[in-house]
Amino acid sequence: MCTDAGCSHASLPRVNIKQTHGDAVTVEKSNDKLVLCPQCDWMVKLPEIKQGDKAVCPRCHTTLSALWVEPVLQPVSCAISALIMLVFANLFPFINMQVSGIYNQIKLMAIPEAMVSDDYASLATLFIIFVQLIPAFCMVAIILLCLKVRLPYRLKVIMGRVIYLAKVWCMVEIFLVGVLVSFVKLMAYGDIGIGPSFVPYCLFCLLQVRAFQCLDRYWLWQSIQSAPELHQTPRLGMSGMEQGLRSCPCCMAILPMDEHQCPRCHTTGYARRRNSLQWTLALLVTSIMLYIPANILPIMVTEVLGNPMASNIISGVIILWEDGSYPVSLVIFIASIMVPTLKIMAIGWLCYDASGAGKTGNKLDREKMHYLYEVVEFVGRWSMIDVFVIGVLSALVRMGRLMSIYPDVGAVLFAMVVILTMIAAMMFDPRLLWDRKKMINQ
Repeated sequence: MCTDAGCSHASLPRVNIKQTHGDAVTVEKSNDKLVLCPQCDWMVKLPEIKQGDKAVCPRCHTTLSALWVEPVLQPVSCAISALIMLVFANLFPFINMQVSGIYNQIKLMAIPEAMVSDDYASLATLFIIFVQLIPAFCMVAIILLCLKVRLPYRLKVIMGRVIYLAKVWCMVEIFLVGVLVSFVKLMAYGDIGIGPSFVPYCLFCLLQVRAFQCLDRYWLWQSIQSAPELHQTPRLGMSGMEQGLRSCPCCMAILPMDEHQCPRCHTTGYARRRNSLQWTLALLVTSIMLYIPANILPIMVTEVLGNPMASNIISGVIILWEDGSYPVSLVIFIASIMVPTLKIMAIGWLCYDASGAGKTGNKLDREKMHYLYEVVEFVGRWSMIDVFVIGVLSALVRMGRLMSIYPDVGAVLFAMVVILTMIAAMMFDPRLLWDRKKMINQ
C-alpha cells in the first residue's frame, strides 16, 4: 500500500479488523473479502465497510481498503477536471519575471525546452515524464476503469497495473513547491508574477492528488474481475507464508505460493521479493557513490553581467540563509541534504534489521521499523524539489548578459540519487521485517 500523499486515506474514519493471535486461528471456508496485508503478510477478512470508512490491518495498521462517498463519481470527476486544468495550464504563460526593464515570461513546456537547449536533455525528460505524462496517463486510466468503459481485458489490466506502479512517480505537487521556492529565490533580483496558467496548474495538482486518494485498489480490481478462486482453506490470524499463500503485489489477489503468475493481472510475483535485500543494498551503495559528487559538484551556474558563478546545494542553502530567506533555506536544506542522507541511513538500517544480523542484540519493535519504512517511502521523492527549482530558474532567468541561470552536472547526479533511493525503497520487501519478528521469537 502506497504511503505518499496521493494515496493516503488518513481523512477517513477507521474500521478496526479483529486480530487473531496464536491458538485462536480461524478457518475460513470462503476466500470472499480475504486479504493478505501487502506490508506484513497477515491474513485478514475485510469487514463490511460503510461509505466514508476504511479498513486497516490489525498488525501493521496499513490501509487495506477504503470506501469513499461516491466511490466512482469522486475519482472520475476529479480526474476529468484535472485533465481539463492540465490543458489550460499548458496553453497560456505560466510565470513571468522583470529585471531592470527586461521582461520574460514562460509556458510550462518552456522549462524542458530550456534544459534541452543547455544540453541537459536528461533533466528535460524527467520533467516531462514526472510532471506531465505520468499524471495525465493515470488520470485517463482512472476515468476509463472507473466508468467501466468497454475495453479489451488485457488493456484494462495494463492500465490497472500502471496506475499503481506509476503514481509514486507523479511529482506534480513537488514541482509546484519547487516553483514557489523559485519565487522566493528570484524576488531579490526582480519582480515575479504569475501567468494565466498558474492557477489552473495549482488546481490540476490538487485534483490529481484527490483522484488518487479516492481510488481504492481492492475495489478497482474487483470491478475489473473477481479474484481467482483459491483451492485451499485459508486461515485467519496467520501469515500467508505459514500456509503456503502469497499476495499478488499488484491486484492483492490471494494465490498459492508456487503460482508465480497472477491469473487476474498477469503480474509475476513470489512469496517474498526475490533478492530483495541484495537489490536494495546494491541500489543504496550506488546512490551513496553518486551522492558525494552530487553535493560537491555545482548544480547551477548563475551568470550576472557576463560573470558566471557556480553553486552547489550547500552553497545555495548558505546564500539563501545569508539573504534572510530562512524558511526557504530550511526547506532546501531538509529536502536536499537531510532527507537523502537520513533516507540512505534508514534504508541501510532496515536492511540490517531484515537480514537478521542483529539477532543477538536488543529486540527491535516491528511496528516502529514498519513506521520507519513508511516514512522512507513517503519522504524520498520530495528531494526532487531542488531539481525542479533549477529547471524553473534556468527557463525563466534568460536575460542575456544581464542575468542568466543554467543547470550543471550536479543536478543530473542529484536527480539520479533521488531516483535510485526511491527504487531502493520500492525493492525492499517490508514483510521481511515481520518475518524477522518470528525469527526473534523462535
